[in-house]
Amino acid sequence: MKRTIMVVVGLLFLFSSLALAAGPKTYQVTGPVLEVKDDRIVVQKGSDKWELARDKDTKVQGDLKVGSKVTIQYWMKATEIEVKGEAPKKEEGKAPKK
Repeated sequence: MKRTIMVVVGLLFLFSSLALAAGPKTYQVTGPVLEVKDDRIVVQKGSDKWELARDKDTKVQGDLKVGSKVTIQYWMKATEIEVKGEAPKKEEGKAPKK
């Protein structure tokens, strides 16, 4: 019985640590390539043009060229954060104004 509990606790610990190590959520966009540069790629998605940055660490599988249909995996990253002021404080015990 003790061994079963230890195995369950160990598995819970393993899965919770893997979830934390996963990092930010990833997204994808699929469409034809409109432009390819060393530092960016432009893809058509519907009527929108998506411009995504790329660098030496971006993995490319296949022959990347204009006209190719691609699926790009990406994630969002904050590059700058400017705080504009403190949020208004809520008064305790009072109902919100309508």
